[in-house]
Amino acid sequence: MMIRVAFQSCVRCVVLIVSLLAVSVPLGALAQKQGGVLRVAHRDSPASMSIHEEGTISAVMPMMGVFNNLVMFDPKAKQNTLEGIVPDLATKWTWSEDGKTLTFALREGVKWHDGKPFTAADVKCTFELLAGTAKDNFKVNFRKGWYANVESVSTNGDHEAVVHLRAPQPALLALLSSGFTPVYPCHVSPAEMRRAPVGTGPFKFAEYKPNQSIKVVRNPDYWKKGLPYLDGIEYTIIANRSTAMLSFISGKFDMTFPFEVTVPLVKDIKDGLPSAQCEIAPMNVAANLLMNPVPPFDDIDVRRAVAMTIDRKAFIEIMTQGQGDAGGAMLPTPAGRWGLPDEIVRELPGFDPDVAKSRAAARKIMEAKGYGPAKMIKLKLSSRNLPTYRDAAVILISQLKEIYIDAELQLVETAQWVPKLMRRDYQFGLSQVGNGVDDPDQNYPENYACSGRTYMDYCNKEVDSLIAQQSAERDQEKRKKIAWEIDRKLTNEAVRPMLYYMRGGTCWRPEVKNLSIQVNSIYNSWRMDEVWLER
Repeated sequence: MMIRVAFQSCVRCVVLIVSLLAVSVPLGALAQKQGGVLRVAHRDSPASMSIHEEGTISAVMPMMGVFNNLVMFDPKAKQNTLEGIVPDLATKWTWSEDGKTLTFALREGVKWHDGKPFTAADVKCTFELLAGTAKDNFKVNFRKGWYANVESVSTNGDHEAVVHLRAPQPALLALLSSGFTPVYPCHVSPAEMRRAPVGTGPFKFAEYKPNQSIKVVRNPDYWKKGLPYLDGIEYTIIANRSTAMLSFISGKFDMTFPFEVTVPLVKDIKDGLPSAQCEIAPMNVAANLLMNPVPPFDDIDVRRAVAMTIDRKAFIEIMTQGQGDAGGAMLPTPAGRWGLPDEIVRELPGFDPDVAKSRAAARKIMEAKGYGPAKMIKLKLSSRNLPTYRDAAVILISQLKEIYIDAELQLVETAQWVPKLMRRDYQFGLSQVGNGVDDPDQNYPENYACSGRTYMDYCNKEVDSLIAQQSAERDQEKRKKIAWEIDRKLTNEAVRPMLYYMRGGTCWRPEVKNLSIQVNSIYNSWRMDEVWLER
């Protein structure tokens, strides 16, 4: 609250200046303009520039324009769908009759930023890196599980790549459309891609200064003739959100970091800069709990008690002014395409609208386990050192006291956060799960399968069987019913209980044109080749 009051006070200090400097923009449609550098406020310093080796939008957003995928979600569509996939480095694709072979015809004449030609061999090399079978592999392979069904990739000359699957998987195309799935060059090592990535995209990597800035510049030889419009994009890293917002209002930046503006701060920005364009949208990112499966959290009853004490309405009201959503493992509808129906959600632990009743039942469980006012569970609640994490952690700490858990907040810097979770170096964690694709084939294998990364060492063979079953199902309505069954099981077992699904704001100055904000993933719309500046 003190931060926001201070922010509002500072906003009033710059409103008059901004108003005096404002320049009127002619009404009517304007033709696209070449040139200009887009200035973006970046929220933190990613560990590397390699999208395949990073797990957050902090790397994807600035680097997506450096690369291309085989296919991509239509950047003009608000919702990512399997039906809305368009060509990128592949010009077309065909499935075999049995659904186990996917053949891509590749675009000719495309060059990597260092001048070498793009060929089918690069597609094959990318899949070998993802499978961990390359000569020189990734240091961290976040999305290996996405492609566990890929048996091999073969080439037919320089311009055809064939993906061979172990079982049918219609949604493979959705995984390949994510901003997390660029094609990498064979001739550049993973180590070099972490430092200075080479792509085929509209922008070339120029510079990364940790904790300072990331810069990309126009690729004059981009295969989409006439694009990009921008000369470059500069991302200035400002960890303090209030400072970043004030800098945006005062004219230092053209755009805030995507979805980083909280719902309350959107109003503050509009008060300070009435001409700002702001959009609040679902993110397919949920704040969730991680319970290391050691005593007492190896006990499913204790985990359920924790889930039952959560007041999700409080999180939604405080964190999003009532604009967030409550749900299970998949993004709730209508923004999400796979979320559980409300009547099913209400039956699951922690979703009873009567929070007092739910907490009373949770306390009985904990008391039966020997806990109470005289015997509290004392632990550290680990959380990433970002505002949305920290604020939610404070709320959670107060709610945990209702069931005899006394938590102390432990903040972890971004570069150390995921490695800490992978080492299971935590007792209890407040994390965020951001899904690159709104599809069960991404979320379930990555976050809940026995070979996935729940960070809770969760393994249920029945769930694994259902995950495989839904993946191979070609009838999408039948597939949805199986996906719901999986979600119900995961939520009932309190596996990564979701606190709330977040909504975030993105703001840009009126000079920024043709920016696309999507509603069911924050990761897939940052190619930026058709964004332009009217100035």
